[in-house]
Amino acid sequence: MANYPRIQTVAEKKFIGRCLIMSFTDNKTPELWSSFMPRRKEIRHNISNELYSIERYPQSFFTNFDPDASFEKWAAVEVSDFEMIPDRMETLISPYGLYAVFKHVGPASEGPKTYRYIFQTWLPRSDYQLDDRPHFAIMGEKYKKDDPDSEEEIWIPIKPEYV
Repeated sequence: MANYPRIQTVAEKKFIGRCLIMSFTDNKTPELWSSFMPRRKEIRHNISNELYSIERYPQSFFTNFDPDASFEKWAAVEVSDFEMIPDRMETLISPYGLYAVFKHVGPASEGPKTYRYIFQTWLPRSDYQLDDRPHFAIMGEKYKKDDPDSEEEIWIPIKPEYV
């Protein structure tokens, strides 16, 4: 389960990866990652070996939540520049901003519990509101998909509530 997050200001980030339009009811995440993983080594200028699962939601997505509503989901790596973009891959820039960073420990299949905590418990009780920037999960060395000891970081874009 998620704990209280660290609040972190993040500089602009550049990503190269694959993107699919999906909804929570029409989840194409396995298709997205199976098309990305065999080709990720084609990407040059990686900043690290970490993998990013990124979501870009329409502005009112969480205000009028509908599990059938579409959003963009990305499988990507962070890069230092866009000098060489492999065929059938795309670029994404995440702008500078504030993030609440949560650690999810446990199998990826239990991720929805962590997200429920973030959006139904932590965020409504915090002094922050969602910001209209990409959300992402970072899967680093400790990520083991369905292993109970797996760890990943969930980054939620926020801004002070009274802005």
